[in-house]
Order: sequence, then structure tokens, then C-alpha cells
Amino acid sequence: MIRFARAADAAAIAAIYNQGIADRGATFETEPRTEADLLERLSNVERYPLMVAEDAAGRVLGWAGLSSYRPRECYAGIAEFSIYLDREARGRGVGRSLLSGLIEVAAQRGFWKLVSRVFPLNAASRALCRACGFREVGTYEKHARLDGEWLDVIIVELSLHTQTPQ
Repeated sequence: MIRFARAADAAAIAAIYNQGIADRGATFETEPRTEADLLERLSNVERYPLMVAEDAAGRVLGWAGLSSYRPRECYAGIAEFSIYLDREARGRGVGRSLLSGLIEVAAQRGFWKLVSRVFPLNAASRALCRACGFREVGTYEKHARLDGEWLDVIIVELSLHTQTPQ
């Protein structure tokens, strides 16, 4: 089941995010997140929602969220997205359901484009993005350092409207 995240999900979301940080395959972040960090993030979901996928027992399997792309008003309809899955939930279709749900909510909230950056070696995330209609539009070379190594990122985007927004 895909639903909006609640404060009670903060610890599970932090734990899943921390797996992604520890795995070093999806983020430049290196400091683990706390439940308090996620409670703060959950306080700003009116414009930038955070969603979770849960199993039949109510266990959170993954989360996906939107965040601001740039502060200038002309970019108000563009959001960055993040998605993280519990290690045990990967490869089971959870990511596709979760990202599809987030895309639907983004369109309902008036966003016209979603963007993100993916490590080139993160084949699973790249495949998920392609399966959900994203296209790879370029590469930022040596975008940032992780554990002392320069890493590239691939820019992905999804237009939520077939016509240019007015």
C-alpha cells in the first residue's frame, strides 16, 4: 500500500534512509539521519509530500519524497524527488509502485516536472526511473566527492504534462 507518511513513520524512514547512506550507492550524504530529522522533514509536506510503501502488516518498506528544486519562482513547478527502499524490499516492484504514486501526487499538486540525479553505477535506480517514464538528459561529471572519490551523476527528468505549462 502506498500512502502519505505520518509522524509515526519517522523512525522507519530514517532507518531506510540510513541504509542508503551506508550502502554508498544512492546519495552523497554520509551522516546518518535521526528520527528527529525526519520529524522535521514531515512538518513540511503540504507542498513537498513524503510517501511510504507498507506491507500488509503495516511495516514501512520504502519512502519517496519531493523537495524544492530551486528557490526562484520560475521553477515553482519543478520538484526534485528521492526514493529509498529497505534492502529486503528491493527488486520486488515496491519502488515502481511508490514512485508511480509520488508522480501522481506531484501532478495533482501542480508540478510540471520531476528531476533527480542518479549515480551511473546505480543500475536499479536507473531502471526504475526508465520504467516510470523518466529520461536521462545528461551527466554532471565529478559532481561531488563521496569518501574522497569524485563521482558523476546522471540527470533524470519526467515531464508531467505533454504541453508546455502556461
